Amino acid sequence: MNLNQLKIFYLAAKHGSLSAAADVLCITQPAVTKGIQRLQEHYDIRLFNRFGKKMVLTDAGEALYGIAESIFEMEHQAEESLRDFQQRKKGFIRILSSESFGSYYLPFIINRFSKANPRIRVSVDLLPAEQIVEKTAALGNDLGFISYPVPHNKLFMREILEDSYQIIVPPGHPFALKTVVEPEDLAGQPIIIHEKGSAPRKSTEEFAKKHGVNISIALELSNNEAMKTAVEEGVGIAVITRRVVSKEIRMGTLKAIPLSDPAMTRKFYLIHHKDKYISRPLQSLIDMVDEWASEYRRGLH
Repeated sequence: MNLNQLKIFYLAAKHGSLSAAADVLCITQPAVTKGIQRLQEHYDIRLFNRFGKKMVLTDAGEALYGIAESIFEMEHQAEESLRDFQQRKKGFIRILSSESFGSYYLPFIINRFSKANPRIRVSVDLLPAEQIVEKTAALGNDLGFISYPVPHNKLFMREILEDSYQIIVPPGHPFALKTVVEPEDLAGQPIIIHEKGSAPRKSTEEFAKKHGVNISIALELSNNEAMKTAVEEGVGIAVITRRVVSKEIRMGTLKAIPLSDPAMTRKFYLIHHKDKYISRPLQSLIDMVDEWASEYRRGLH
């Protein structure tokens, strides 16, 4: 069915006038007449009966008018929905993130964004970096956050945040009195370490190799919360980023001591598909990520 002809018929029936329909559509009255005639001829059915200047719908016309009314009401709703997106009233942003960034950094950014954009829904799924890269390259999400660079010809990637690794210990541990931990201090210490292949594990192993330190692995865990609990229970010490342990430091259940090596840092990266359309809501979220990261670097969080 020709939707232009259907709209001509719908407006003529709605206003009961060919001239009124012509005014709404900004076309001539003969064009309206021709459009209705073609619709009737195509289906070989009469849609209007005329009684003088009065236009009355036939039974077929009444049935078609009800359907046309639903179609053009949906068209109006579609236009309003798109305007809402343009004006940042509504929307849905899909994010994939590594476990650490998604658990300890991103929630504070999302909270700020949601307060400023209450009708935009944000979903966050925590996945390994390889899956985040794969799904982002397939346009399966809007943004991704990963813990180490993964070059990909379909992706835009940039560093957004750098955080320092620190040694965490229970309050009664001898290290709790130190202002800085030297590499040689770690010799012989039971260390709770992240799983193989993770960014913290790679950094710890590179640190030990760089300084010629033999580390003693007491326990291997893949979850930051489990690591913190193990440290609190005295199983060993751990290397972890400052943000991850901020709550425990405030509560006094753990102590965090900087490492003397300034290179012991962890970086986080934002990625999205190179062809991804960056809508105004999405750009607003990206801007808030950069703003929060800048504040974090200045020690405001």
